[in-house]
Amino acid sequence: MSRYSLATLARHAWRSNAHWPEALPERPLKPSYDAVIVGAGGHGLAAAWYLASQHGMTNIAVVDKGWLGGGNVARNTTIVRSNYFHPARRAMTNRALELWRGLSQELNYNVMFSPRGIINLAHSSSQMDDLARRGNAMMVDGVGAELLSVEDIRRRVPILDTDPQARHPIVGGMVQHEAGTARHDAVAWGYARAAMALGVDIFQNCEVTGIETREGRVESVNTGRGRIATPRLALCAAGGTSHLARMVGLTMPLENHLLQACVTEPVKPVLDCIVTHGVHNFYISQTDKGELVLGGDIDGYNNATSVGDLRTFEEIARVCLSLFPGFEQLRVMRTWGGVVDMSMDGSPILSHTSIDGLYVNAGWCYGGFKATPAAGEVLAAMIATDTTPSLAAEFGLDRFTTGAVVSEEGHGPRPWMYH
Repeated sequence: MSRYSLATLARHAWRSNAHWPEALPERPLKPSYDAVIVGAGGHGLAAAWYLASQHGMTNIAVVDKGWLGGGNVARNTTIVRSNYFHPARRAMTNRALELWRGLSQELNYNVMFSPRGIINLAHSSSQMDDLARRGNAMMVDGVGAELLSVEDIRRRVPILDTDPQARHPIVGGMVQHEAGTARHDAVAWGYARAAMALGVDIFQNCEVTGIETREGRVESVNTGRGRIATPRLALCAAGGTSHLARMVGLTMPLENHLLQACVTEPVKPVLDCIVTHGVHNFYISQTDKGELVLGGDIDGYNNATSVGDLRTFEEIARVCLSLFPGFEQLRVMRTWGGVVDMSMDGSPILSHTSIDGLYVNAGWCYGGFKATPAAGEVLAAMIATDTTPSLAAEFGLDRFTTGAVVSEEGHGPRPWMYH
């Protein structure tokens, strides 16, 4: 596979760009692999890359029923942050932030990581108290956080409506300067190319139709292209995880919900950070092309498709205009939805299962994309060593029977409430 560099670009430009090799060459399916990962999204591809680069396991297959990057990894709002209150969530995403910073160089692929900062707005004194509590917890762990006054926010985001008579008056906020955005499809292609360069096989349009076990251990996986023998199988299929787990008799504590987003027509640079609403689950940023990326809440009912309803976009538009009245005339250009697997405590499942050799990476709710590098690194270590890395210690599947849940919001077993 071609390694990207200035010299490579110049050489191919001299040849009129007519001789580039295939970005993802098709390979024949082997009858057996040392490990199989189901799901060619960010987490599955990242796990394959770290298995090969950090643990020397290259006889690996990644299979997906669709196309590479066709799922949640490219159906999000590209936000990368680690401003969590719970230590386990914060540690995982902070490790991800460390990896994001050098990911383009590591993968030889520009993932367009942009640490532009994220501002959480507060609209009451109690919300400011909550942000102060979370910010103090972050700083104890060395994660940067800064409380902002209304005047600080006005200087940082002058286009924001900070009038005391606004629909949702702003009383302050908190910023994490290290947070930012990354190009979602570039992340998928970067991990895929880097993993394949080390010998990993990736198969698109290769749906899993069954999982075979013997004496409580994974033996093989059946796909649309044939049977694959393997002693290690990792499920990284987001909304498809529950379906796959049922193939071996496991019931996952997950619900599938649709999360929708949209982008406006491009405009000149007006927003150089991410802004989130402190009452509604709304977030906005501006892309390098000038489009405004708008996201909101989940649709609120179980859904296993990418088809949502207009009500969500109406709510997104209302909240957006309450903060940014100047965007009133902008046209929405594209919309999309991703199926997110919401766990019963709002935190991920990164765990061994009762079946030897079967690992589950699921339940990331709203936080899957931002954790991509760390989730892949941790899952790779779990597969390679058959142990539980410290970052995954609190995310075991058994926490739902022991009661040791990881509840960031404290809402209990109500997945639809975990914003």
